[in-house]
Amino acid sequence: MKRISRRMIFLIVLMAVLALGIGFFTVRYFVRAGEWVVFPGSPHVYSGSNLSSGTVTDRKGVLLLDSTDGRAYSQDAELRKATMHLLGDRFGYISAPILNDYADELVGFSAVNGLYHLGDVSSQAVLTIDANVQKAAQAALAGRKGTIGVYNYKTGEILCAVTSPTYDPDNMPDVENDTTGAYDGVYLNRFFQTTYAPGSIFKLVTSIAALETMPDALTRTFYCEGQCRIGGDTVHCNGVHGTIDLRWALANSCNVAFAQLATALGPEVLEEYAQRLGVTASLKFDGITTAKGNFDLTDAAESEIAWSGIGQYADLVNPCQYMTLMGVIAGGGQAAEPHIMSKVQGTMLSGYEAKTKLTDVLLDAAACDTLADMMHNNVVSMYGAWQFPNLYVCAKSGTAELGPTETPHATFAGFIRDETYPLAFIVIVEHGGSGSATCAPIAGQVLNACVQALGG
Repeated sequence: MKRISRRMIFLIVLMAVLALGIGFFTVRYFVRAGEWVVFPGSPHVYSGSNLSSGTVTDRKGVLLLDSTDGRAYSQDAELRKATMHLLGDRFGYISAPILNDYADELVGFSAVNGLYHLGDVSSQAVLTIDANVQKAAQAALAGRKGTIGVYNYKTGEILCAVTSPTYDPDNMPDVENDTTGAYDGVYLNRFFQTTYAPGSIFKLVTSIAALETMPDALTRTFYCEGQCRIGGDTVHCNGVHGTIDLRWALANSCNVAFAQLATALGPEVLEEYAQRLGVTASLKFDGITTAKGNFDLTDAAESEIAWSGIGQYADLVNPCQYMTLMGVIAGGGQAAEPHIMSKVQGTMLSGYEAKTKLTDVLLDAAACDTLADMMHNNVVSMYGAWQFPNLYVCAKSGTAELGPTETPHATFAGFIRDETYPLAFIVIVEHGGSGSATCAPIAGQVLNACVQALGG
């Protein structure tokens, strides 16, 4: 009898272990099955490194990619070039994390039905970008290395995310044997994956820190005679500005004024604002993780603090993240987080539709309004409002010094204050020289294309 009881206990334990194992597998299956089936390289849904299902269009239904039978790009060669870094190329040299992130929706997978419509009518992914804006931005760069981004700071939709150099995925050049340098860095998406010295566009961070922490920020004056000595180093300016306040220091991009302002703020305040505004963090959305910027004043000398507040020293920003920061200022301290996948039109059992997500409230609304007014003054008094017809543009240019023998990077960032066209933007042209001379006209072309795309 005792032997039977022991066998019964053993059987019960065995059945319990079996039940637990089945339960564990079932839970893990429903949680991870999608990853197992659609992992990059899966022979079920990938051909090489490319997804073998689904079509991709822009926000208006313009076909960008058809993967239902091979990999067919747009018939427009310029559009193929302008979107190649978002869609990937044929050989996997350039990946498409956006499509990979929504692979289960695109191939029609569910834990219950498996790959239930692979090979039938495929799903359609709709991106937030506009095909005509992408082409306009690519044309405006005119083959120069750099990047352009525009997004709606109310909804988070990215209308433009262009990087250069690029190439036609249907007519790939011999990149590996190129000796001209025309394709240096072509495999990188400069908008998402790289960082740049910001130059004077970073003076916006220094300005907002002063507006929020210094009661006399707007009445404080600075004296510029073309240079000043700080911590044993000479800070050179781009002109002789005499006595100016913060408003005109920003308009004239006065290095002397901002060097003095940065040292008055101190490293702790500057680092606090750089971190609060996400300069040193990554953005994560739609399978994309942007590069982290840099702002580190640990053990920095007084002169290095001055240069950092100007946007030099070791400062680095990611273009997508800094564009979002422009949206935060435009939105009065809060903005929509960016996204580039609008929706995936699947079956009744699959699909996706983006929802607007807001950042935390990062800045004081009154300080943002003041800074926006100052940035609009930049456009009216320095850059030329005629470049942005009928648009209330607020912006800051930058010239990011790289070294004594290198032409600086040109930068330009800002936003439109308009309920109809709530757009924030950034333009970076590598070795482009002056941000106002090189990038402002580009921004004008691209913003005008955005207005047309939005029905203006």
